[in-house]
Amino acid sequence: MIAKTLKFTVFLLLGISIFSCKKVIFVPDQEVIVDPTGGGSETHDNGFPANYDVVFDNSKVHRIEIVFTPEEWTAMQADLKVKTAGGGGPGGTSNTENPTYFPADIYYNNLVWKDVGVRYKGNSSLRANSGKLPLRFNFDEFEDVNPEITDQRFYGFKELSMSSNYNDPSVMRERVADELFRDFGVPAIRTVYYEVYINKGSGPEYYGVYTMCEIISDTFLKSYFGTKTGNCYKPDGTGAAFAQTGFNLDHFELKTNEAQNDKSDVQKMFEYLHANTRINNPAQWKSDLESIFDVDGFLKYLAVNTTIQNWDTYGRMTHNYYLYNDPTMGKLRWIVWDNNEAFQSGKMGGALPFDMSGVGTNWPLISYIIADADYLKRYKTYIKSFVETTYTNSRMTSIFDSNVSLLQSSVNAERTGFSYVNGQFNSAVSTLKTHNSSRVSAANLFVQ
Repeated sequence: MIAKTLKFTVFLLLGISIFSCKKVIFVPDQEVIVDPTGGGSETHDNGFPANYDVVFDNSKVHRIEIVFTPEEWTAMQADLKVKTAGGGGPGGTSNTENPTYFPADIYYNNLVWKDVGVRYKGNSSLRANSGKLPLRFNFDEFEDVNPEITDQRFYGFKELSMSSNYNDPSVMRERVADELFRDFGVPAIRTVYYEVYINKGSGPEYYGVYTMCEIISDTFLKSYFGTKTGNCYKPDGTGAAFAQTGFNLDHFELKTNEAQNDKSDVQKMFEYLHANTRINNPAQWKSDLESIFDVDGFLKYLAVNTTIQNWDTYGRMTHNYYLYNDPTMGKLRWIVWDNNEAFQSGKMGGALPFDMSGVGTNWPLISYIIADADYLKRYKTYIKSFVETTYTNSRMTSIFDSNVSLLQSSVNAERTGFSYVNGQFNSAVSTLKTHNSSRVSAANLFVQ
């Protein structure tokens, strides 16, 4: 509450009021804008399950409008310049704090959500030469200064992320990658396409197709695992590599159970991973490691990630994954995150090879596990299963084509030089198909 009140004080000093009256501008396909008041609204209030059927309906491209006052928009851009000054870089860790939330009204499905916290998010994407930047929503960020929106929800969702599809002219890499991981049994969020319009006080401007992503610690844990009572970590920094040099529990940010701040499960995972039994008693080493870490799930993730080629993750970068201590399994489980760089050979050393050659002790979760003959055999089995069931050429062609049908008119309308499409949508999809075919062939050669 103190943090939110301080933010409001900053807005007042800047001459901005979150209670400023925003001009309601009726937009195409929105005949009525309704603002439900009082409790009991499944669209706006807490206490209702997240409505995936509405918010994550993948049969269409949704439309959402974000309305700022001119003053709020100007202040948001000024804040961004400060927060992105220095630090960060491709795949790196920024040394600056997150951009600040600013209040905006959100219009969707003939309804309005008032004074929603909206901020920029990301790292490399914020430094790109594009006006299309990723966003984060918090629907009750300003409840302490506007009691009318206390516990405000968006069809049961408190927070949502809007990926700008950074550096992806096909627009679909993030969503398709998450779909493949989920289809193969690897924990991954739900995603869906949204046309985003931003109104700065003089009418809606089209900012292009975004990929809406659910937030791990908000709805995903309960939806996927059935409970969010376990420790959930967002690792970032040198410690997230799990190497002996540089390991630091401070690099594992708790997203649940923050008050308890008990990270002994991650500490135990680290100790078992580096135990001497790995050399002198491999059976015991594997038993100990598997008692705290879902090694089988990690091998399944590794099979998918390596086959599709997703370079901006563990093995190259110390971020873009979560760990969740699943109370049902009693183990830390790997959750994928941020797949906009998937389906390409990559940068920063490139995507990992199938045999993990060159992946040394700096990335022990890979190098130690793959060095075990039994684990290596299981890893190959998962690769073979993935390309024969989930990642077949025919299935992927169908997925790509259905996404083209869904997206074509929306991406054609994106502004050249403003987004990442710039007329390259269809050629980028063709590249995805070629990449898929080559990866299936490479996978089959590796497992034979």
